[in-house]
Amino acid sequence: MHYRPEIDGLRALAVAPVLLFHAGFGFLGGGFAGVDVFFVISGFLITSTIHREIREGSFSIVSFYERRARRLAPPPIPAGRPCRS
Repeated sequence: MHYRPEIDGLRALAVAPVLLFHAGFGFLGGGFAGVDVFFVISGFLITSTIHREIREGSFSIVSFYERRARRLAPPPIPAGRPCRS
């Protein structure tokens, strides 16, 4: 899938209510909806990638989970360092 700037814009719109909610602007009440929209967009991107790879005959469940691990594992590492005693 080629880069689609409109999807980044939708992600930003989805994250904004979550940030505002956590900043104390609870009157908006959009924090939960923002998370839902973000997950729907992520699901769309992941499904599109899987669909394309299946069509091309290059899909592998092992490489799929490998990519997920490489993408998701690094952020907790620096976050966990200050928590160690």
